[in-house]
Amino acid sequence: MTPPNAAASSARLAMHGVKHRFGATLALDGVDLVVAPGEVHALVGENGAGKSTLMKVLSGALAPDEGRIELDGSPYAPRSPAQGRARGVAMIYQELSLAPHLSVAENVLLGAQPTRSGFVAWGALRARARELLAEVGRAELDVDAPVARLAPADRQLVEIARSLAGDARVIVFDEPTSSLGRADVERLFALIAKLAARGVAIVYISHALEEVFALSQRYTVLRDGRSVASGKTADTDVARLVAAMVGRTVTELYPRSPARPGEVVARVLSLAGERLPLDATLELRRGEVLGIAGLVGAGRTELMRALFGLAPVRSGNLRVLALEGPRTPGERWRQGVGLVSEDRKAEGLALGLSIADNLVLARLDRVARGGWISPSRVEREAAGWLARLGVKCEGPNQTIGKLSGGNQQKVALARLLHADADILLLDEPTRGIDVGSKAEIYRLIDELTRSGDRPRAVVLVSSYLPELFGTCDRIAVMCRGRLGPSRPVGELDEHAVLLAATGASS
Repeated sequence: MTPPNAAASSARLAMHGVKHRFGATLALDGVDLVVAPGEVHALVGENGAGKSTLMKVLSGALAPDEGRIELDGSPYAPRSPAQGRARGVAMIYQELSLAPHLSVAENVLLGAQPTRSGFVAWGALRARARELLAEVGRAELDVDAPVARLAPADRQLVEIARSLAGDARVIVFDEPTSSLGRADVERLFALIAKLAARGVAIVYISHALEEVFALSQRYTVLRDGRSVASGKTADTDVARLVAAMVGRTVTELYPRSPARPGEVVARVLSLAGERLPLDATLELRRGEVLGIAGLVGAGRTELMRALFGLAPVRSGNLRVLALEGPRTPGERWRQGVGLVSEDRKAEGLALGLSIADNLVLARLDRVARGGWISPSRVEREAAGWLARLGVKCEGPNQTIGKLSGGNQQKVALARLLHADADILLLDEPTRGIDVGSKAEIYRLIDELTRSGDRPRAVVLVSSYLPELFGTCDRIAVMCRGRLGPSRPVGELDEHAVLLAATGASS
């Protein structure tokens, strides 16, 4: 089998003085980025710093207002993403661009289908798709299955396989590990190393700084649309990189006040869903953060959805605040339970609505007067939460889809607070957001669970173990659909959690 890109020629990417405006907003203000052949170059910065805009300019989705771009010294000015791909620039976006109704094979080779006598050669298409999937460690995927049926991690790997279908000389990875488990991440890192060894120039965008230091040789930091720092990754450290990203020193990423666990607010006994979870028992107390660890596919998200009433429960017992009733999301909101979904784009937010509408949707009765929604109350309520959580926006009436990921996530959390939720179910709440926003969300979790007359209770699902150890009081590990007993964080380490997640330790 001939590996993808085996014959790909190397390319030096150089972007100089790139500017781009959205109306009166200067999104890129003279950005410089140079990536050598065979180099993994980390592009880092907070949400809204200009990374995505810069990559859209590179892909051909946006035209620069000023500046120049070169590939191997030749001018490069694509007028569309198709022209960019034709020049060997492949993009793997954080928000996947797959066609869910098409098969895996059709998605992998979309736009590059092999033909015979003017018709798609389906046998050759499937064979080529299998080769490409084998490169990303997913040779076992059914190439005829619709992409809509795949787990998020597999969809992400299909997107990566598609980027390998062409003769890519420059590949941009935008948060490629956001939906991947540990084994898939390791396979992806090995693939990136192999591509770089062939001379492919790699631009790697990630908020996970440990990935930046593990993979990249050089880095560029963007802040407020400008390139503010660059150099060899080996010559810097996390503290200096974070300071360059946020323009200040983040002294304490995980603030933790003294824990004072109170009354039990939820008990779950032998809960089982239609498929997952198989068996989950837990107890949650006011004033604490209970972490749920585990590998992708273990059933953590299914557990959260079952607790919130979004997924059917086959058996088991669940008591929330000593109240029982229909297991529906509406009932859970009324019982004081709120959920932040792991997929804020697809189901966590209504991207076409305003910030204010998204924020108050869960509890419209709190902004009603005489049975009618009061626009002034909606705007006033939203403005209060936006100020408290430090959401960067034009105002409550701005469309939420135009916010950065970190600010969108703050609005998702504000919705729970507007609904006066006692129990916060947070499923990957910091996925895909920058370190500054993460620090603010961790501070909010600490404030909600530790202070006030009525501290909240939080269940936190995360694939990032330092996040669990930094924010949680207890951690329970889910393995193959079964939730193990929780233990205090002080009695655990990352090695023990990983052993439990893989089933190597009971």
